[in-house]
Amino acid sequence: MVQQTKSLINRLGRIEGQVRGVRAMVEQDRYCIDILHQIQAVKAALAKAEDEILKTHASHCVAEAIASGDEAEQRAKFGELVDLFAKAKR
Repeated sequence: MVQQTKSLINRLGRIEGQVRGVRAMVEQDRYCIDILHQIQAVKAALAKAEDEILKTHASHCVAEAIASGDEAEQRAKFGELVDLFAKAKR
């Protein structure tokens, strides 16, 4: 799991750099379409980071709740996922 965390931190660092790059493009009054292309790249990179975190959550936190046999914990983890996906639809 340590390697996954390092990978995620590296990915987030690259995204941070991309966002700074978008800001610089705006400050330099670059062509709108070029800025929009970079914003799409940032959104795609964030989606990949989100997918990684979701997979980790499912394979660890949710799996542990299932293995525990604790119905309240299982419901809580399921409820978290339902709430997350409901927010994503908005």
